[in-house]
Amino acid sequence: MTGIDAEEIDITRDVCPMTFVRTRLALDRLPPGGRLQVRLRGEEPLNNVRRNAELLGHRVAMHEAQADGLTHVLLIIKKMS
Repeated sequence: MTGIDAEEIDITRDVCPMTFVRTRLALDRLPPGGRLQVRLRGEEPLNNVRRNAELLGHRVAMHEAQADGLTHVLLIIKKMS
């Protein structure tokens, strides 16, 4: 996902629940309509981060699985306030 204007975080070394804690902190720092690119590893963080972001009213605009099959990149769009 190159060429996308977004803040980026890498939580590939974190485990739940820290995966979403770090994502939530990054989302809270974004302005309304901001974008956050999250790099994570494994199905559990993928499902938890996606579900919790959507529960908070944000939109997951893009999900890209990497070649290793374990690493994923989500592009989360912060909701408008």
